[in-house]
Amino acid sequence: MLMFLLALVFALGSVTVAPYIGPRRYNKAKLDAYECGIEPSPQPVVGGGRMPVAYYLTAMLFILFDIEMVFLYPFAVTAGQLGLFGLVEIALFIGTVGFAYVYVWRRGGLDWS
Repeated sequence: MLMFLLALVFALGSVTVAPYIGPRRYNKAKLDAYECGIEPSPQPVVGGGRMPVAYYLTAMLFILFDIEMVFLYPFAVTAGQLGLFGLVEIALFIGTVGFAYVYVWRRGGLDWS
């Protein structure tokens, strides 16, 4: 409990104090939108310069498979203790994620063209 309280005080204190002790150098570049390393256009972009949907799909797929690894690692550590029940559960989990992967693949979510 003490460690949680200490972490909370540090986090809130850092966020509260940062605007007062941090540098204050404002310029036009800091106020521009920044997405994925694409340089902003000097001319106004019609539609706000939106990013292609493929970037967001890739990010969501990365998160999906990253979360899958978070669930698979503890299973791999305790597979012997879980027995047949654990094997069936992880097979259902991998099957569900595999179904989602095949669905995205067939719909063309992994194509960059």
